[in-house]
Amino acid sequence: MKILGIETSCDETAAAVVEDGRKLLSNVIQTQIDIHVQYGGVVPEVAARSHIEVINPVINRALSDAGCTWEDIDAIAVTYAPGLVGSLLIGTLAARTLAAIHDKPLYAIHHVEAHVYANFLTELGWSLNHPTTQLLPAQSGANGATGGTVPQTNLVLPSKQPEFPILALIVSGGHSQLVLFHDHGDFELLGQTQDDAVGEAFDKVAKIIGLPYPGGPSIAKAALHGDPHKYPLPKAKLQGAYDFSFSGLKTALLRAVQRETGHDYTFPSHALHMLLDDAMRANFAASFQQIAVETLVDKTERAFRNCAPASVVIAGGVAANQELRRQLQERLPLKIEYAPMQLCTDNGAMIATLAYYYAQKKDPVSPYDLEVVPSLSMTKTTWA
Repeated sequence: MKILGIETSCDETAAAVVEDGRKLLSNVIQTQIDIHVQYGGVVPEVAARSHIEVINPVINRALSDAGCTWEDIDAIAVTYAPGLVGSLLIGTLAARTLAAIHDKPLYAIHHVEAHVYANFLTELGWSLNHPTTQLLPAQSGANGATGGTVPQTNLVLPSKQPEFPILALIVSGGHSQLVLFHDHGDFELLGQTQDDAVGEAFDKVAKIIGLPYPGGPSIAKAALHGDPHKYPLPKAKLQGAYDFSFSGLKTALLRAVQRETGHDYTFPSHALHMLLDDAMRANFAASFQQIAVETLVDKTERAFRNCAPASVVIAGGVAANQELRRQLQERLPLKIEYAPMQLCTDNGAMIATLAYYYAQKKDPVSPYDLEVVPSLSMTKTTWA
């Protein structure tokens, strides 16, 4: 069964073709990072307009790379929740139209749940083993900024699919959750952030210390040259055994920067970074990353001890963080196979993969009735 997956929940326009929920035939991602970097974050209206510019070329490229025509596609899957409403609308309208035109079953996919399914891809199709240099049309943003395609070379997939029960740490700019999957469509939310998601905290801290957006990769790079114990920072203590909190950590870092630069809360926080040198910036990055990652790993280790899962996976954009991968592997007594970096951030492959397992248990949705749900939590599931 070959499924076309479409993902436009935030600032990546993505499409992919996946066969039988495990074989990746194509994976096309058009990122808008270069457009949004000048604003220090994603501008929803700009994101939606940028999706419109490239949604059709991205889908056509995904089909071409997979060596598929519409006759070869058995179903279409699309992110309908959660995300930015304007961005979601572009992807769902494209998917609904294509499903109606080509008479294909349509599956509405929850974006956060789908992140976990990037770990179910274990085989590569021919085109991903023999990549081409074909380029998509550039996106134009304000002041001439452009987006670009994410390279899909050197994809190293897990050697086997995770086994149930699966403990999933889902960490991104909008979500920080621990979820226990008993089977496809049968999961329980163990804990989640009570304020900032960890990726959001990375972005905010990067802005405080003067590192570029997105904050996760910037902090990780700077931390390589810093001392993770230079500035002692606190870990939040919460009533929920598996819940997270990063707002206090972010504030603690801000206070540490103020002390280091000899200023108090009356000094404009947006100007503090100009008082830091590279060594100080690296030490702050390393100190923040250390505690943020330890917080995630502490809760994951506790859930592992209490729930005894057969597999552990990490998913979402922050899953690309090498320090998180290192600490998690060091602390847990089982081998963890990680999805490649290109499948940690938003992509169509995870959407198509989850849809394959949807198709085994539930009916498709009507392309004439599907609506987006920008704030739908994983605590509510549409599985039968």
